[in-house]
Amino acid sequence: MSVGIVGGGINGLCCAWHLVKQGHQVSLYERDKLMQATSSSSSKLLHGGLRYLENAEFRLVREALRERDAWLKRAPDLAKPLRLIMPIYKGARRGRAMVGAGLFLYDRIAGKSQLPSAHWLNSQAILARSPSLYEAGLVGGYEFSDAQMDDQALGLWVAERAKQCGVDIHEDTEITRLGQKGEVIAANGNTVKHDFVINIAGPWAVQLLKQSHLETPYQLDLVRGSHLILAQPCSQAFLLEVPGERRIFFVLPWKGQTLLGTTEVRQSLDEPVQCSASERDYLLRAYRHFWPNAQLNVTETFAGLRPLLYSNQDPSKATREYVICRTDKLITVLGGKWTTAMALAEKIGATLH
Repeated sequence: MSVGIVGGGINGLCCAWHLVKQGHQVSLYERDKLMQATSSSSSKLLHGGLRYLENAEFRLVREALRERDAWLKRAPDLAKPLRLIMPIYKGARRGRAMVGAGLFLYDRIAGKSQLPSAHWLNSQAILARSPSLYEAGLVGGYEFSDAQMDDQALGLWVAERAKQCGVDIHEDTEITRLGQKGEVIAANGNTVKHDFVINIAGPWAVQLLKQSHLETPYQLDLVRGSHLILAQPCSQAFLLEVPGERRIFFVLPWKGQTLLGTTEVRQSLDEPVQCSASERDYLLRAYRHFWPNAQLNVTETFAGLRPLLYSNQDPSKATREYVICRTDKLITVLGGKWTTAMALAEKIGATLH
């Protein structure tokens, strides 16, 4: 069966790799280069989504935890276990009991994971890991497991395996319209007919449907997530509450430096996807609260546009679930996260009949 895939991010690449291994003839179309947009601008984590438990997204967390461990086994040179600490301060919005219960559930949902379970650390143990961490009011904290990866390198690793299996990849090929009978129409007017077409273009998926005069029952909530790279090394990964808010942010080791992220700012497709001055200041203020004496030398900023399903006025409460919509020979994917890309590919494979 001939399958055309529109979108060269991690979801499109995993879908192509999975379908070609199922015996399909697969062509993938990417308007720029592979892994150049949202999929290479993540927080560099393979994770189950601890905070998704607060929105009762248990199915997604279970799937993501299973896929987190699968990536560690699939690509051990590019995906590594990571132990994070979530400190608990007096007056925090999430106290010891709440965080402990959440992590107990997180570990139970993970099942027989290869990663160690969460455990409590006293304040002295945390300060031994990060001596310059703000000490006043520090009660202790929980250490727990997730994983870290180089998102672009891992995505290109998937692309190489897809090519080796026979996927025909077309970079610099913009698809401007789709047909419900399996047609893809390129910007230069060329039309290719497939048995099935999969629209998995991330933030651009709904726009592509609109250009094709096709409807969808769902709308995307385009949310920018910005990150900073600080020059100083990071010896310990942290998950922290933004002071005065329920939002959380990450402080992570990254190639000998420190990665801070992320923000959640709505924007449109026609705006540049880049870290704004206000986002930069927001992340630096949060970081300086916990490391008040740190030298803040920003060496790089980057941002990605998350294609979330519209579900809440507050983007931090928006669902991270995805949906697969089918109209005749056209399948559209809306939403989705990096960690669950292969699980999504398997579900798409099951719809082709």
